[in-house]
Amino acid sequence: MTHGDSALLVGGNRRIPSAASDALRRTGSSWPLAAVAAAFTLAQLVLVRPGMGLGWDETVYVSQVGTQAPAAFFSAPRARGVSLLVAPIASWSTSTELLRVYLAVLSGLGLWLALRAWRGLFPVRVLAVGGALFASLWITVFYGPQAMPNYWVAVGGLGAAGCFLRARENPRALWGVVAGACLMAWMRPTDAVWVTLPLLAAAAVGRRARSVLALVAGLVAGGTQWVVEAYVSYGGLAERLHEGSRIQGGLGPQFAVDDQLRSLSGRSLCRPCTGPLPDPAVMAWWAVLPLLAAVGLVVAVRAGRTRATLVPLACAATAAVPYLFLIGYAAPRFLLPAYALLAIPVADALFHLATTPAGRWRPVPAVLLAIGLAGHLAVQYAVLERTVKRTTGHHRDWADTADELNRLGVRRPCLLTGHLSVPVAYYAGCTSAAAWGPNTNSTEAGIVGASRRMPVAVLTRPGAAPPAYARDWPTVPAAGMDIHVAPNVSAHGPT
Repeated sequence: MTHGDSALLVGGNRRIPSAASDALRRTGSSWPLAAVAAAFTLAQLVLVRPGMGLGWDETVYVSQVGTQAPAAFFSAPRARGVSLLVAPIASWSTSTELLRVYLAVLSGLGLWLALRAWRGLFPVRVLAVGGALFASLWITVFYGPQAMPNYWVAVGGLGAAGCFLRARENPRALWGVVAGACLMAWMRPTDAVWVTLPLLAAAAVGRRARSVLALVAGLVAGGTQWVVEAYVSYGGLAERLHEGSRIQGGLGPQFAVDDQLRSLSGRSLCRPCTGPLPDPAVMAWWAVLPLLAAVGLVVAVRAGRTRATLVPLACAATAAVPYLFLIGYAAPRFLLPAYALLAIPVADALFHLATTPAGRWRPVPAVLLAIGLAGHLAVQYAVLERTVKRTTGHHRDWADTADELNRLGVRRPCLLTGHLSVPVAYYAGCTSAAAWGPNTNSTEAGIVGASRRMPVAVLTRPGAAPPAYARDWPTVPAAGMDIHVAPNVSAHGPT
């Protein structure tokens, strides 16, 4: 075959001439990717209320750089990437609305860059549909504008895998590998290692020393701070990893597939993960996803381009392993990196099923596919609406409790402990303390001692008994909890 007759295999057994394949690489041909990213940003701003308030984990990350409250306890599994990401806004503004808009725009830009990394490996229409499939999941829309790390691991992994594949022909793409690996390690170092394992293995087997170097350089650049902090604050790297495992209930062989299924109904944290499975309509897409991924791999093998499909599938599999088989609880955001990496092979499979080798639509499969996607979107946004409404209500209760605390005289500098003390402390402008549990950073003696110097309150579930040291403290009901206020606190402050 001459160079003029060479072809790029795309969308099943279809071939397009090299001139057309060159067109795939032109910047002007990527406008559908920009449209998908813009629609994703708009969906976040419209469907996830900017005034939703900050969640528990968000208050921890934002408090590290913000002015609303003292920095919350930073447990071993966490990394500083999210705090640095939000610093340009949180360091001078306490506006949650402004922070949400900033993150929505930034997440749209991140999706666009990650999809662009795949230009030339698949047709733009496949990339656009793959991006839309990922961006339309309720989980992606919900977490895109939040100060959480998982979405950024997802786009970092997607971009790194695409650049890794392109680096064979274009060595400059190695800089994208470095950037993607760095972003992942910056956000969650352990997740970054799981995602990059197939890339490191493929580079080593293929004797691609520069690719190995790029991956290692990215992981080191993003993870060095976390490792240094392990020695400074946690007693060493092994100790930090051990403490992180303890906080997460002990990492080891466990089966969490059913837990992830339960979380699909909108449970942001499923721990303990009990109760019935959600409606089959809510779980259907999750069951179909691996089947379509398998179809995508078969299509790629028959078309002679196995590598471009196998690499993201392998990265998706390793990204999912710890959250399906090594942890005893679930959160839907944990699998965002796997969903992002599966999206493009799945989109390729859908085009193969719905079009002919000549690129024309097959009427019956295309109609069935359209109906299925419409139903899928309806379910996704029904779950999203319920999740946003419920989450907004929880955050409003935390803010109302914080207002009641301030009214009672528990104002900065102050300390809270007990039920939901971490997020409520952020809203109230207080420090949080825990004498037991995964966020242990104090002792009962320390809390009692603090009550002699500053306003201190214990939060409990309604009707629940407070710790022994606070049983004689005055109790005031608040939004969904009871406040037990140290007796030396009045509406005018400590006495």
